[in-house]
Amino acid sequence: MNAAAPQARLEAAADAAEAFLADLVDGLRRAQKTLPCKYFYDAAGSALFEEICELDEYYLTRTELGILRAHLPEIAQRLGARCAVVEYGSGSGTKTELLLDALKDPVAWVPIDISRSALASSAERIAARYPDLDVLPVCADYTAALRLPRIPRGAARRVGFFPGSTIGNFAPAEASAFLAGAARSCGPDGAILIGVDLEKDARVLERAYDDAAGVTARFNLNILARANRELGADFDLRAFRHRARFVPDAAGAGRIEMHLVSARAQRVHVGARSFDFARGESIHTECSYKWRLDALDALARGAGLARSASWTDPRGWFAVLLLEPLAQPALRAQREGAT
Repeated sequence: MNAAAPQARLEAAADAAEAFLADLVDGLRRAQKTLPCKYFYDAAGSALFEEICELDEYYLTRTELGILRAHLPEIAQRLGARCAVVEYGSGSGTKTELLLDALKDPVAWVPIDISRSALASSAERIAARYPDLDVLPVCADYTAALRLPRIPRGAARRVGFFPGSTIGNFAPAEASAFLAGAARSCGPDGAILIGVDLEKDARVLERAYDDAAGVTARFNLNILARANRELGADFDLRAFRHRARFVPDAAGAGRIEMHLVSARAQRVHVGARSFDFARGESIHTECSYKWRLDALDALARGAGLARSASWTDPRGWFAVLLLEPLAQPALRAQREGAT
């Protein structure tokens, strides 16, 4: 049964402006000033990210799409019929449509996104395209505890869908905690289909996050513009510069760090509060971890999951992983056979 008016089922996170203000103030008080990357994604930020995905330098989206298009028949067979798909950070929904087209008789789609405008747009489109699908959007921060809508009883299995390498925005311990929470939401018979960006040449990575056209710089600066628009802050966007650098890690989880660097000494006001910046001081806005598969396997085990299948592109730049609870019979047999 389709959600005829998906907007009516949109659940907004309470006191979103207050949460943004609290996170902004907390982050700017720290020795290394920081802002959570989730605040990139208002309407303007979501549109800029869609533009980033089309850039020549930004290989991630087209590489993941290539993997999905090549392997979705096998992925769908492994997931089985009558899935309820819970998608974390649904964005434009392009990859969603590929998955739903491949699945046999999917019964529900539960998109979770912090951007109300992007969520409403994708929910309306998916509801119109799949009239037999329950569309149950949730406007919320999927990294926080949240209540999922009631899944139709006809669902045979819950599948967490987390494409786009967004798992890389979590530090390893946070990533493991997120996966553990997603595993609990999907249940003992569930599965998680996740996109992961893999380690590669630092020059390739830095170009992807600092493109020649400056779109990623505008995306990064939009978080300050959003604070000005929504919280009455007075960031001078001309006084901050975008910076993206790769930080290697021998443990198999190197990362791109994005910062906004103050071009001069300045004072910024957020309501009655003020924050001083020295020239060259930065706000850390995003980490994007780049993984080795062995490190990912260890991360999954810490969340009670195991990689039951994986698919990569010919260059080995990106991977789509199928994670399932360690307690599932097939994985128990797989584990016992390896000992």
